[in-house]
Amino acid sequence: MILQALTEYYRTLADSGKISPPGWGDVKVSYALCIGTDGTLEQVASVQTEQAKGKKTVLAPQLMRLPAPVKRASGIAANFLCDNAGYLLGVDNKGKPQRTLECFQACKVLHEELLAEVDSPAAQAVLAFFRTWQPEQAGSHPALAACWEDLMAGCNLVFRYHGTFVHQDVLVRQAWDNHYQAEGDGPQMVCLITGERGPVENIHPSIKNVQGAQSSGAALVSFNAPAFCSYGKEQNYNAPTSKYAAFAYTTALNHLLSDREHVYRMGDTTVVCWAKCGGDVYQNMMGWMFFGQEPAYTLADLQGALKRLCSGNTAELAEERMDPNMEFYVLGLSPNAARLSVRFFLRNSFGAFLRNAQTHQQRLEIIKPTYDKFDTIPMWKLLDETVNQNSRDKTPAPNMAGEVLRSVLTDTHYPATLLNGVVLRIRAEHSVTRGRAAILKAYYLKNTHFDVPKEVLTVSLNPDSTNVPYNLGRLFSLLEAVQAAANPGINATIKDKYFNSASATPAIVFPVLVNLAQKHLKKLDTGLRTYYDKQITELISKLGESYPPRMSLPQQGCFQLGYYHQTQSRFEKKEEK
Repeated sequence: MILQALTEYYRTLADSGKISPPGWGDVKVSYALCIGTDGTLEQVASVQTEQAKGKKTVLAPQLMRLPAPVKRASGIAANFLCDNAGYLLGVDNKGKPQRTLECFQACKVLHEELLAEVDSPAAQAVLAFFRTWQPEQAGSHPALAACWEDLMAGCNLVFRYHGTFVHQDVLVRQAWDNHYQAEGDGPQMVCLITGERGPVENIHPSIKNVQGAQSSGAALVSFNAPAFCSYGKEQNYNAPTSKYAAFAYTTALNHLLSDREHVYRMGDTTVVCWAKCGGDVYQNMMGWMFFGQEPAYTLADLQGALKRLCSGNTAELAEERMDPNMEFYVLGLSPNAARLSVRFFLRNSFGAFLRNAQTHQQRLEIIKPTYDKFDTIPMWKLLDETVNQNSRDKTPAPNMAGEVLRSVLTDTHYPATLLNGVVLRIRAEHSVTRGRAAILKAYYLKNTHFDVPKEVLTVSLNPDSTNVPYNLGRLFSLLEAVQAAANPGINATIKDKYFNSASATPAIVFPVLVNLAQKHLKKLDTGLRTYYDKQITELISKLGESYPPRMSLPQQGCFQLGYYHQTQSRFEKKEEK
């Protein structure tokens, strides 16, 4: 299903001219070998361009549309018209001169095979270059001296003839297309993607730009052990894919991963999404809704379009019509050595995804501190609440990111790992932030529990709640406020010492805290003492005759929500005064 969706997306992009045709691909190139009619190397010209890298502008290789490069493992395989110095010049710094000469010979044979019958001056100049070039003289060639270090680093080179790149020559391009479209040497099988019978690819092109994977690329489809083989089929013949389909799905996926504006990171998972029609406006809106991406449109336009799409109507955004029934895909990939693991692959209508996202945000809605500038809590910030921000590694648990996103997009129960991560951070830091309180509220709204009634799962303080754990959390917040008022600037508060034990075993801790609060109240002036004493008495009257000896994990969630609500309510009242 993944490969079929990507192949279909490739056709959409190819029809609109946004992606390279079969047999061609985007390659990073640093230099051009300028050759004469007799094949003489006249000059090595830089084709690097100035590109923004953070706040700086640096020279970086230029992206050119060239004959699709081969996927190399440990063997020798040459590329057509574009390669590194080892193949085009026969020199490198790998310490294996014999193998380097074999690479040059393989490249020479390939070009002679493809260009021998091409009646083009550019093609004949390339053939003359391979006939006359002597690799052993490369080190002393004056044209190579200025860029020698870059050549040894493995940068890519192309050919230029009389001011024009050879790969732009019409006859040369036709020769490559004929070669690429010719039947391969793979066995004749039925392609699992297109359903057509023909030669299938043994090794598929690499997927690049997945966070944590090898920079040279990783495989999405790969079989490399006897346990994966069956019925005498080896490697990718176990999943027969035609040459066209293998090129199409890898090109489409590489196109998605190269678009930095629409690639999202969640822990170790790289997430891409796309609409069947190929419109960027769908990706922009999904990025704003789920991942906190900076909106490319005004907030009013986005909210208006969101309202129409969630109600099942079409909407216009940036003069593009959006259909709520448009098929939409979300794919999450994580690295696994030289291969890629699929964390999740979700398919639904765009409107359904938006409705699920809106429902999720409604569950997360909770009163926020004045210093919090986020109107909604994006997915990355949600996951950050489960991580120690003072640690060196700030990535959430590997499986959790995918599980949370899947639960949100499909509107199913949140994973227990999300709740566990938040509880651990609250216990370790004795802090209930807006994000953590929102997660507790959303988790128990969706994953209902009899110990967590809906009366405590409110946006702001519910003063009428009779839930004992919730009111204990409110009481703890009040006792903390009394201590802070009596001892301004105190270093260690009751929250630092007693928060965890108060939420787990209130019968042991609260008598001590209430007795301590009475001493703190005596330090306050009459008005403030009366104000706090009245609130404490009112809350204690709701707790019954005794404190609970211990509280379960859901009850502790009620305690933490009560503490958060009461604290935010206290700060709001202070600002109003």
